Amino acid sequence: MKKFTRTTENFICEHCGAEVKGNGYTNHCPQCLYSKHVDINPGDREADCGGLMEPVDFEQKNGKYIIVHRCQKCGFVRKNKVSDDDDFQAVLQLAHNKTEKLKH
Repeated sequence: MKKFTRTTENFICEHCGAEVKGNGYTNHCPQCLYSKHVDINPGDREADCGGLMEPVDFEQKNGKYIIVHRCQKCGFVRKNKVSDDDDFQAVLQLAHNKTEKLKH
């Protein structure tokens, strides 16, 4: 079974309203980092949920930065690589939030 389907789509972010130009690998807004729960497997557009995926955590693995998204509607969690187009300040804010949580 194929785990990834490249789907090139432009979209308007439902969280911040930014116009996003997709490249086939784009799965979240580069401005606010929110995504949408539309896939069962990446790119398949087969999820019925449609909820907003909030960026809730940040990880670093093998030198790569990863955003953890959680669906605000159903709780589904998916990890996505940080893109070169992403607002690095938004990524840093996620890292900062994680550090603050660990302090408390």
